[in-house]
Amino acid sequence: MTTSADSAPPLVLVLGGTSESRRLAALLTRGAAGPLRVVSSLAGRVARPVLPEGEVRIGGFGGVAGLTAYLREERVAAVVDATHPFAGVMSFHAAEAAAGAGVPLLALRRPSWRQGPGDRWYPVASLEEAAALLPSLGRRAFLTTGRSGLGAFADAAPGLWFLLRSVDPPVGPGPEECEVLLDRGPFTLEGEREVLRTYGVEVLVTKDSGGEATAPKLAAAREAGIPVVVVRRPPVPEGVPVVATPEEAVAWLGGG
Repeated sequence: MTTSADSAPPLVLVLGGTSESRRLAALLTRGAAGPLRVVSSLAGRVARPVLPEGEVRIGGFGGVAGLTAYLREERVAAVVDATHPFAGVMSFHAAEAAAGAGVPLLALRRPSWRQGPGDRWYPVASLEEAAALLPSLGRRAFLTTGRSGLGAFADAAPGLWFLLRSVDPPVGPGPEECEVLLDRGPFTLEGEREVLRTYGVEVLVTKDSGGEATAPKLAAAREAGIPVVVVRRPPVPEGVPVVATPEEAVAWLGGG
């Protein structure tokens, strides 16, 4: 993207909420891709979000139509979808809105975790499939799938006990036998070992979020021989280019 001395700098909209989005906002705000105006958009689902550098807007756009209107009215030059890998609805809304407004769109996605020697992973397609698999793997389950997905385990098999870790308290239905642990990453390997020991965890349930901030739980489970149910992430909308790092996103925005 280019600009001239007598015009406003191009506006880049970063759909955020991840550590990668905050890193990207910092790089762009500091001029890594040239003079730009950067606005980070957060969904507002976390009570006390970690805010990025630069301008921030919190709350939804009002679906595809609202986002399309925002892109046009604000004359957005480019959109970077740096939302959580499981924010599938927002990603597809962004793709449709960007196409409708004729705005370039890039997806920034941290790489998936990779299974290694000693891992006992059970890939599944959904939280519901994870819940159905649990009785064959263990009776005490550690859920690190977020508070919004707890309802998938509400009708779990009798005798199952759950430990849910989330940033904010859960809302809506959930399993009868459930303890909530409020915490925010990044987490340490020793800390994750202690959680598994303290609560007698027999099976870990996680989404394939990727990244280093929450990966220590996988190492702790490997050491303890605990099975891990891994929910596969949804695909990026077809035709949207994907990069793995904020630095690659900077290069894309700068034309490099």
